[in-house]
Amino acid sequence: MSKHPTLSLEEPLPRTRINTSAAENPAANQTISGNDRYSRQILFPGIGPTGQQLLARAHVAIVGVGATGAATASLLARAGIGTLTLIDRDFVEPSNLQRQVLFDEADARESLPKAEAAHRKISLFNSTIAVHPKIADLVPANIHELLAPADLILDATDNFETRYLLNDYAVQQSKPWIYAASIGAYAATMNILPVGFKQICHPEPSAQHEVEEPVLSLSKEPASAFTPSYTAPTACLACIFPKPPTGPVETCDTAGILSTAVNLAASIQTTEALKLLTRQPHLLRRTLFSYDLWSNERSEINTSTPNPDCLVCGQRIFSHLAGEGRPHITLCGRNSVQIHEHHRPVDFAAMRDRLQPHGAVRFNDLLLRFDRPPHTLTLFPDGRCLIQGTTDVTLARSLYARFIGS
Repeated sequence: MSKHPTLSLEEPLPRTRINTSAAENPAANQTISGNDRYSRQILFPGIGPTGQQLLARAHVAIVGVGATGAATASLLARAGIGTLTLIDRDFVEPSNLQRQVLFDEADARESLPKAEAAHRKISLFNSTIAVHPKIADLVPANIHELLAPADLILDATDNFETRYLLNDYAVQQSKPWIYAASIGAYAATMNILPVGFKQICHPEPSAQHEVEEPVLSLSKEPASAFTPSYTAPTACLACIFPKPPTGPVETCDTAGILSTAVNLAASIQTTEALKLLTRQPHLLRRTLFSYDLWSNERSEINTSTPNPDCLVCGQRIFSHLAGEGRPHITLCGRNSVQIHEHHRPVDFAAMRDRLQPHGAVRFNDLLLRFDRPPHTLTLFPDGRCLIQGTTDVTLARSLYARFIGS
C-alpha cells in the first residue's frame, strides 16, 4: 500500500495531454477495426480467426495489479481479451514506476488505486474491451462474488496467503488458474487445472464482444480447429507447496526486483492463458517453471499429476476459503491495527537486516520495532504485528505483506 500522498486529492497536478474535440479532429470518432488491431496476431497460426473470436468472448480475472499484474493486464488487453476484472487493494507510489508498466508519474502523485489507474490506461489503447476495476482486498467473504464470472484466474499477488485462498477457490469451483511470481531476477509460473476442469466453451459472441464476422468467421478454420478435448488435471498449489514458507519471506520491498523478471513471468503467464482461452489445453506446460535471469539458472518441477494425499485437491479441505488460514485482524486502540500471525516464528536479527534499508529498526528478545513514518510496525516473536499510524485494515495488511511477508 502506498504512503499517504503529499498532494491533496482536491488539487491534482494536471496531466500533460492534448485535448482535441471531435469537431476539430473528425478522426477522433473513427473506430479502429478488429481487422486492423489484431491483424498480426490473427496471422499467427496458433491464434487465427477462430482464436481471436474466442479471446473476444473470454473473461479473465487478474488478482493483483502491481508489477506482474500490470504487465499481464496490458498484454491481455492488447491481445483482445473481451473482459478483464482487475482486483487490487493498493495505490500507485513512485517506487512502482520502475516496473509497473500501466502507471505514470501523475498516478503516483495522486496515489490512484492501481486497479483504477490500470483501467484508465487500458482504455486509452483498447477501448473495445470491458475492464472492471475492483479496489478490494481479496478475502473469503468476497472471493465468490469477484471471481465467479471469470473463465480463468491469473495470480499476480505478492503473498502465499492469497495464493492459497485462490487455490482453494479454484479447486472447489473446478476453475483454472495460473500462478506467477517474481523477485529479484527470478521469475516462476505454474498452470493449475483442477480436478473436474472442463475446457472453456463460450456461447455465441455478444454484440459487445463480437469481432467483425466477415474478417474472423469461424468457418474459415477447419472443423477440427480448436475443438475442446478432455484434459487431465494437474497438481494444485498445495500439492507442490503443502505449507507456506516459514521464517523471513523476501518481498520486492526488501530484496528488490528487476523489471525484466516481472515481464518474463507476465509473458509466460499470458501465453499460457492464450493457449487455454483458445481451447488448446494440450499445449499447456505441466511443470512449475522458474528462471533466474541474473544467474541463468533454471528449473522445472513436474506438476502433471495431482498428489492423491493433498489436503485441498485430494481430500477437498478448503481451510483458507473457510478463513482458517487467514491472520485475524483487529483494530487495536487509537490509530492502530493488529495482525495476529501466531504460526510463524520470526528471526529478529534476520528481519532487522532486511528492514534497515527501509527505516529505523530496534529490537530485543521480546519485540522488533520498525519505524517508517507515518507508520510504525511492532513485531512479536510469533509473527503478531501491531501497525500504528492507521486504522485502515487494508493498508495495514499491505504494509505487513510488503515488509514482513505473508
